[in-house]
Amino acid sequence: MPRWFFLAIFAAALLLPDPVGAAGKKAPNLQLSFHLQAEPGDRRVFKQLTAGKEVIFQKTATITTKDVVAFRSFPADDNNSYGMVFQLGKTAANRLRTLSTAHQGKLLLAIVNGQVRDAVIIDKPVNDGLVVIWKWISLAEVKLTDQHLPRIGEDPRAWKKRIKKK
Repeated sequence: MPRWFFLAIFAAALLLPDPVGAAGKKAPNLQLSFHLQAEPGDRRVFKQLTAGKEVIFQKTATITTKDVVAFRSFPADDNNSYGMVFQLGKTAANRLRTLSTAHQGKLLLAIVNGQVRDAVIIDKPVNDGLVVIWKWISLAEVKLTDQHLPRIGEDPRAWKKRIKKK
């Protein structure tokens, strides 16, 4: 057979979906980020309509998925969505404590998988290492998070065992 034929098959195999990956053992990615309200004149910012006005936020996230060690979901007050509490690792909890002490009165914007979900006003230092998204989380996002993180208080080994059963 001509050489181009084998190259075409090889190229098609690279472009077509992977049948093993399609069987799907691995959950889709979960991307969480929390962005601090920026000061006028700051570089690397983005604008977001928040509470009826345009607010600027730092592009660089203050807290990301890798900082979270566990979570808990709860029904939101709107009776239509969920909220989530995220427990941070020790380093991120210290970062949140410092940030929340130094930036009281500013907003912290939550983004889940590229979609803005909620913003909270930093009204006091956060000493417990917990950060909250109060609303606008879908059930699908709760289920996705459940595949990536243990519940707060859940033994990580029990969580891994529970995930493998699904």
